[in-house]
Amino acid sequence: MKAKATLKQIAKELGVSVSTVSKALSDSQEISQATKDKIKEFAALKNYKPNLMAKNLKYQKTNTIGVIIPNILNSFFAKVFSGIEDVARKRGYNIVVVISNESLDREKQLMEMLNNGAVDGFILSIAEETQMTKNFQHYNSIIKSGTPIVMFDRITDLVNSDKVIVDDLDSAFDATQHLLNIGCKNIALISSIDNLSVGKLRFEGYKKALELNKIPFDDNLIVIENDEEISDGRINTLLEYKGIDGVFAIDELSATKTMKLALKKGYKIPEELNIIGFADGLWSRRLTPSLSTVSQHAPEIGQRSANLLIDRLTAKTDEILEYKTVVIKTELRQRDSTRKL
Repeated sequence: MKAKATLKQIAKELGVSVSTVSKALSDSQEISQATKDKIKEFAALKNYKPNLMAKNLKYQKTNTIGVIIPNILNSFFAKVFSGIEDVARKRGYNIVVVISNESLDREKQLMEMLNNGAVDGFILSIAEETQMTKNFQHYNSIIKSGTPIVMFDRITDLVNSDKVIVDDLDSAFDATQHLLNIGCKNIALISSIDNLSVGKLRFEGYKKALELNKIPFDDNLIVIENDEEISDGRINTLLEYKGIDGVFAIDELSATKTMKLALKKGYKIPEELNIIGFADGLWSRRLTPSLSTVSQHAPEIGQRSANLLIDRLTAKTDEILEYKTVVIKTELRQRDSTRKL
């Protein structure tokens, strides 16, 4: 494998200055076409490759966005990423995507590594451990260094940055209200994400709907855990509760697991039990019966996040942009797991 030449080596062998070589390789009008052709041909022969990191540090611009997602297996994050990639490509930006695996230390490590001249800004959703410990100092340090951040879905008000969220509380209220409207009297709530900000907001929306409809809150109808491997036993116990006729599961895993266990117990869906989930992934559409869900419009979240960041990156030096929080409206998609109105 041939060693890569440097600008200094090319300049020495051709008997020209390093500046002349640099300008020729950048197609500068200061250099004649004949000289440019000669230098480019020699550089190709010597296997010259530009040092992009050094160039980025010099001009303080990489045209690259760092995207940090908490979980590679969650289809929601995959859809958000597709929206980010679509906008970034159209606006001339590259993407580096990394995964925090819900770890605070991993998140810190990744941000420190990428903030060393590799990216111009970050789009991220907060890791589970970061939210649980409320340790957000690394975000503030990154922003203070001059690198902007856009948060989506999982956010914190303790960091001043642009944010893109969905109306979690209102959409949970609407989903619960829909179950009431179709005649459900005893509506359970199931969650495996109570430790996350979005989980808490959705729980509040559920309780708000019960309160406004003067329905007493019943602890026996609540299954809340902080683990994706939510207990089959607790869900089965819930499904044995007398009179249960509706379920609002505030994450997709809880919804799909509840439906499978309910069918195994012999429930007729939706005749005896109506189920609404949250997040509109492939599982929801492929289940039998298909699952009614709250769609978060994940690609739009990604698109809005990317536009917010790139707008900030391309703003004029003397232009001060106020931080924005964009709220994406969700949509209740009714399928076969709920009765028709």
